[in-house]
Amino acid sequence: MNKLSMTRRAFVTSASAVGLVGVSSLALPYYSRANQRPAFTHGVQSGDVDATSGMVWTRTDRPSRVMFEVSSTESFTDAVRLAPLDTSPASDYTVKRLLTDLASDQDIFYRMTAADLADINAVSEPIIGRFRTAPASRRDVKFAWSGDTAGQGWGIDETGMKTYATIGKHTPDFFLHSGDTIYADGAMKDEVDLPGGGKWKNVVLIDGKRKVAETLEEYRDQWKYNMMDKNVLSLSAICPTFYQWDDHEVLNNWSDSKDLSADNRYTEKSIHVLAARAARAFHEMTTIRYEPSEPGRVYRKIAYGPLLDVFFLDMRSYRGPNGPDMQDEMTPQSRMLGEQQTKWLKRELANSKATWKIIAADMPLGLVVWDDGAKKVGAEAVSNGDNGPAKGRELEIADLLRFIKNAGISNTVWLTADVHYTAAHYYNPDKAQFQDFNPFWEFVSGPIHAGTFGPNDFDMTFGPELKFIKAPTAEQGQNLPPSAGLQFFGLVDINGASEQMTVRLMDREDNELYKVTLDPVRSA
Repeated sequence: MNKLSMTRRAFVTSASAVGLVGVSSLALPYYSRANQRPAFTHGVQSGDVDATSGMVWTRTDRPSRVMFEVSSTESFTDAVRLAPLDTSPASDYTVKRLLTDLASDQDIFYRMTAADLADINAVSEPIIGRFRTAPASRRDVKFAWSGDTAGQGWGIDETGMKTYATIGKHTPDFFLHSGDTIYADGAMKDEVDLPGGGKWKNVVLIDGKRKVAETLEEYRDQWKYNMMDKNVLSLSAICPTFYQWDDHEVLNNWSDSKDLSADNRYTEKSIHVLAARAARAFHEMTTIRYEPSEPGRVYRKIAYGPLLDVFFLDMRSYRGPNGPDMQDEMTPQSRMLGEQQTKWLKRELANSKATWKIIAADMPLGLVVWDDGAKKVGAEAVSNGDNGPAKGRELEIADLLRFIKNAGISNTVWLTADVHYTAAHYYNPDKAQFQDFNPFWEFVSGPIHAGTFGPNDFDMTFGPELKFIKAPTAEQGQNLPPSAGLQFFGLVDINGASEQMTVRLMDREDNELYKVTLDPVRSA
């Protein structure tokens, strides 16, 4: 591919200055003036990008033939045309594909045009997005992470989901969404009374968000709602998103023990039926890669150059039922990751040649998250709250941490969200009940646009030390709206020369709350 006509930062800066649509049709949906022409309804997305490939996504308003062009320049002077793909009601008119044979460390522009299948001469205006492939050699790498979007009834107000726009200002190589990407169990109202007076107004609202999701269409609507926000659309157009999921993609704290018999919001009482519909919507509406060996799999590794491998965990699909979590032996009922995923993670970590190994977890390791928060009973996350030797799900994590130590795997860092505040945790075996592991860091950041809660109690099984926290005070209370400002994301910068990793915890106004630089452990 030809040399870029402009740098990525210059492109993003110019796009921000005059509006993405005005520059290059990026991000915002195009609605044709002529109804007989098809239209793109929810922008574009890219994701799961490595050195030679990346996923792209879009959605049309009718059955359409989508033509794809790929270029290394925004002008598309060197464009390569790909075979078209058709959209249909079966996948809610979504289409995604893997772009392959790309140059490493290269800005990639992709353009889609839709032709109406019922009238092939009726053609839409084009829509454009961009991403950058991972490097094949050492260079600086920057990415962001957060989680928890559109939760607790806080939807799209006049400001919109501002934290997405704040992340975009940093032009990260990619954005890692740590889960609770939607709140399928979070019905919204037009207005919400705010503590101390005033109202939160969801100025954008669709019928699919006025009730909990049960049908496939309703789960799809949860995703489409988020993509009605201008800030979400703008970030997706210029930055790949790497997705994982947690519970709210289905419903709160779901596991095999979930009982909906007394929940009048649901006419569908089977958690397995709901989870299947939610999983289908998740894979239709995101750029997650398709795994032929296990269609629908969420856990995977993305190799992002010689300095970074990212390991995405699925702490939801293979877990045993939520309960007291006090088993003395590791069984399928006491697992969180499941046997196959754990074997995969051990193998991939051991084989990794990257300097840094990011373990993207959808739940924190050492924080107590109750299955029943009101009664403070049952384990929803890893920790069981007893501060003692490893039991229940902790056994699986203890086994993993022991393996990492014994296999000589260095430079592992855990990133997560879920608890709706931001914190930095250092896991110290000298302070732990289970001590057969090397020290490591875990960073928590979220919500990106949801209610703010916390802080949660520690469980000392793995010896977490609190290095930083930003959460609501007792005076502020719980479930603070995004307008209160306690919306958080993290930034990770890896220096290509020194290989140091700098982690910053940020708020939605782009204030730096905490910063730490980690030196890599060098191989002997």
